[in-house]
Amino acid sequence: MKDLVSSPYFFKIAQSVVFVFVVYFLTLQAVKIVNRSGLDLRTKHKIRKLILYISTAVNLIILSLIWVKNIRTFSILLSVVGAGLVIALQDAIMCVAGWFIILIRKPYDVGDRVEISGIKGDVIDIRLFQTTLLEIGNWVKDEQSTGRIVHVPNKNIFTSPVFNYTREFEYIWNELKVVVTFESNWKKARDIMLSFASEKAEVVRENVRRKIKKMSEKYLIFYEKLTPIVYVKIVDHGIELSLRYLTTAKNRRSSESELAENILDSFQMESDINFAYPTYRIVK
Repeated sequence: MKDLVSSPYFFKIAQSVVFVFVVYFLTLQAVKIVNRSGLDLRTKHKIRKLILYISTAVNLIILSLIWVKNIRTFSILLSVVGAGLVIALQDAIMCVAGWFIILIRKPYDVGDRVEISGIKGDVIDIRLFQTTLLEIGNWVKDEQSTGRIVHVPNKNIFTSPVFNYTREFEYIWNELKVVVTFESNWKKARDIMLSFASEKAEVVRENVRRKIKKMSEKYLIFYEKLTPIVYVKIVDHGIELSLRYLTTAKNRRSSESELAENILDSFQMESDINFAYPTYRIVK
């Protein structure tokens, strides 16, 4: 026991354990304070992540000061370890580099709806090596949640396009298509569809224009037409009417369902509007 206490490493080990415990305790207390605060969930999450990064950095600095005698030794040690890590942990280093890009350039943030490497979802966490998504789409149509959590390596931002549905401009263009018979009053049907979409557009019009104006300060982007429009197309079994309108990315399905219900109710009241559908004739 006496030999252990007199060892030159005993005091350093004891110091390391004490400092790590103190930093860990302070980190827990800080996180508890954040959790009890009245901040919104996204802000709480960001502050908790910041506290974790700071505590990790403090631990690394303290341990380096305890175990490294001088700067020169530390530099040599860092160079040797760094060279080995670059060779052995190339993918992990790319993930860390991707994490830095995500934090600095912010191609997406927690709460955004994105598509990375063909995977769609809402960002629920961003860690050192991976981004965690709450998956949407896949076997569930119209981009609603599947309930699965997907972990995407951060290095993928260097090799795959990143589609962001909600960053800076949370509106997307959606289309609702119906087909009426050739004998139907397609102009009346078009006007009915347009009237319902225009009512919804009035609610968000000013916000949309404000968002686009803000985006134009950063990107070369503009929209000449923000109001809903119905495109008419002749197909083999009738006249196709495609309603194109703006909606928020996360309300795409609910907005389409509401419009569909209103359109169905209105068409049922019109004797000169009938839905068309493909028919087949069997000849013997």
